[in-house]
Amino acid sequence: MADTPARLLSLLSLLQTPREWAGSELAERLGVSPRTIRRDIERLRELGYPVRATMGPDGGYRLVAGKAMPPLLLDDEEAVAIGVGLRTAAGNPIEGIEEASVRALAKLEQVLPSRLRHRVSTLNAATVPLPTVDGPSVDPDVLAVVASAAAAGERLRFRYRAAGGSEGRRRVEPYRLVASGRRWYLLAYDNGRDDWRVFRVDRMAEPFATGERFADRVPPEGDPAEFVRDKLYSSVPVYEADVTLRMPVEQVRVRLGERGPDLEALGPDSCRLRGYSDTLEWLAARLIMLGCEFEVHGPPELRDHLGELGARALRAADLPEKGGR
Repeated sequence: MADTPARLLSLLSLLQTPREWAGSELAERLGVSPRTIRRDIERLRELGYPVRATMGPDGGYRLVAGKAMPPLLLDDEEAVAIGVGLRTAAGNPIEGIEEASVRALAKLEQVLPSRLRHRVSTLNAATVPLPTVDGPSVDPDVLAVVASAAAAGERLRFRYRAAGGSEGRRRVEPYRLVASGRRWYLLAYDNGRDDWRVFRVDRMAEPFATGERFADRVPPEGDPAEFVRDKLYSSVPVYEADVTLRMPVEQVRVRLGERGPDLEALGPDSCRLRGYSDTLEWLAARLIMLGCEFEVHGPPELRDHLGELGARALRAADLPEKGGR
């Protein structure tokens, strides 16, 4: 390999693998002499890459942790694997990494060669995820385009289906993506309505970054997550749950997660749950799936809904309802 810059990049890519390389093995891989490998190692060190050498007949080299992270070099198979993994994480959010997955996916999409983008898209099209009941699915391609436009400060066009079913085209200045469970929301300034709007990403289609730049705007509340939450709560019915659970508070936290509702220990075997939801079905399902006895203090609509569920379950089990003849 006569091209020195290309050889240095190939050498750096090999050294990023978590193992130690013998000098003779590196020389064979790159088609040069061990002496050339030693010179190239010194060049990498001069560029700031912490390459450690070990004693031995051939000598061994490995890249160790340094003060700065070197550029990440990936071969074709590694790039495809990461692209597919990020799409999976973005479409099936894992608590705590969903936004990072979308940002990383957007960056990777921008630098992948067209042939690799096609491979990632082909594999994604041939893969069918198992549906879940937690929420609507979100197209990772849509997320990547929206995230890229927001990061670059470019106006975005897309087709949008409103809650009532009507569809139309929107032209917006994307500000932030906000993840909530399996739902994604875009907070953006709607140029057609001259105001801030919140869009559900699963209702967006055909997003297109126009390339038009726009001046920075900040939503009135400042915090995008708070803005989205307030908008959602003001546009749909919100139920405030107040429930006593016959289960230790530690066990409830494990089952509901750290981002769950507020919990207050009442004793070693019980606790008080307070939280909000926009659907009675979700509240009832969460309580029943805890697998413990509980008492609902409010709202009354939740008690009624649980009563209907209980009666339905008794009919399904072909058992007489409590209090029946």
